[in-house]
Amino acid sequence: MLFSQMYLPTLREKPAEAEVISHQLMMRAGMIRKLSSGVYSFLPLGVRSLRKMETIIREEMNRAGAQEVILPALQPAELWQESGRWEKYGRELFRLKDRHDHDYCLGPTHEEVITDLIRHEIRSYRQLPVNLYQIQTKFRDEIRPRFGLMRGREFGMKDGYSFDADESGAEDSYRQMFAAYTRIFERCGLKFKSVEADSGAIGGSFSHEFMVLAETGEDAILACPRCSYAANLERAVSAWQAAFDPGEGLRPRQKVPTPGHKTVEEVTRFLAIGPDRLVKTLLYQTPAGPTAILVRGDQEVNETKVLRVLGIDELALAEDALVERITGAPVGFAGAVGLSIPVWADETLKTLKNFVMGANEADHHLVDLNWEVDVPEPRWADLRQVKGGEPCPRCGTPLDTFRGIEVGHVFKLGDKYSRAMKAAYLDAQGQERLMIMGCYGIGVGRTVAAAIEQNHDGDGIVWPLALAPFQVIITPTEVESASETFRTARSLYDRFRAAGIEVLLDDRDERPGIKFKDADLIGIPLRVTVGPKGLKENIVELRPRADKTVQRVPVEQCLESVQAFIAREMEAKAQL
Repeated sequence: MLFSQMYLPTLREKPAEAEVISHQLMMRAGMIRKLSSGVYSFLPLGVRSLRKMETIIREEMNRAGAQEVILPALQPAELWQESGRWEKYGRELFRLKDRHDHDYCLGPTHEEVITDLIRHEIRSYRQLPVNLYQIQTKFRDEIRPRFGLMRGREFGMKDGYSFDADESGAEDSYRQMFAAYTRIFERCGLKFKSVEADSGAIGGSFSHEFMVLAETGEDAILACPRCSYAANLERAVSAWQAAFDPGEGLRPRQKVPTPGHKTVEEVTRFLAIGPDRLVKTLLYQTPAGPTAILVRGDQEVNETKVLRVLGIDELALAEDALVERITGAPVGFAGAVGLSIPVWADETLKTLKNFVMGANEADHHLVDLNWEVDVPEPRWADLRQVKGGEPCPRCGTPLDTFRGIEVGHVFKLGDKYSRAMKAAYLDAQGQERLMIMGCYGIGVGRTVAAAIEQNHDGDGIVWPLALAPFQVIITPTEVESASETFRTARSLYDRFRAAGIEVLLDDRDERPGIKFKDADLIGIPLRVTVGPKGLKENIVELRPRADKTVQRVPVEQCLESVQAFIAREMEAKAQL
């Protein structure tokens, strides 16, 4: 492709609206343009990277035995009402009415549509398993679209769904998709981790997220450097236990005044104790009514774990007025003693003795409390947020902390949708049984953006070869058609194209410095510079974008050197 003929409007300055580096660089490199909040147009350079991502996905899905379909984005409300998600999905669901006043939504995902398709076609166990996927635009009415392609209201997604006769078959499908996803992100040349995750609004019993590692990632990941354990912060299992003196005697309970002291820091400083001796009592409003959650003063509640343990879809911290009505005290002085609502406590509190808790009375706390003696024993569960450095739940090695960007998610759905929507088949004995489902998603544009978050420097994008819009850019420092410089550049361009190399020729009549800056900005993996000074020695310069080392090669060996570079890059990225 000739640069002069390509619609490639680069920007010199960082767009004011762009908060993260991928958003900034995709705007500056002429890959995307904003239409409205969370809605973007892809320009030709962006489309090239997007299509490369889609090609990798298709090849690996087809290799794993999945088959491609295209499902409607416009979905009737009846299907979502049947699954129970019409109300549960919340305000992120784009809802609309047709001229006949029938309710529809724009699909954020396609569990209902694919289940409806399969339940009308599959009758016998002999027709199973089935694994279907699509690459399609999705819609979610995000409350705060941000970070460019990271959190948009319209976005490209690969979503796939497997249907099996039993749990064993579903496990096989899950393993096949997990392996396919691993190959996809390896082929993209990305550093990533697969981590145990919460299933969220999709539902199901178990899931893994695929996280591209990047310092700018929204999500925290805890991973063991010794064994294979890795989980996101929402799912990480607590294995840490407080080390208290087992011989410590139980002291009698006391109520002490703590005037004006209600935060953990204020109370522990006033009482001259560590935060590990304080039990925080947090009141939450749930669909089943108020519930108290207890954690140590130096720990935080993991609300995702609370949702899972309570078997509910939503919860929120109780408002001040509700806290005062339940406890009889303002916020900051709540405690579990005497509460008439359900009380759940994090398991790390079990060994705690002589601890401190709010007295349910303004400006007072109870000290030297003990379970069963002073406080009715609560229901125990893992409810706290795990931190880096705590022991791995599998092998005890201290966990490392990473930041990551979720780009893929695989779910074991079980019979969540097949039961609700009556997707059944007849087994070998003629008995009706529910199909067992799996769900597998990849954010296509999000992965491209995550690749930039992981691969950039102060000059622009540093593309991994597999996702680069072009493999090579040829930069002649002179563009007069009669000059030896341009004739050599054009000859190399024609030879590269004939050899199947994806090449961009910067034939613009611009200063070399401008061309070099644009080449670095758009991040093409290899730049071939052709200039009159080098040609006097029959030399051109090869400069990889990643390390910027310059290699001088004879003109007649340039194609061979470029092919060798591409082969090395593909091999190196495959081994990440």
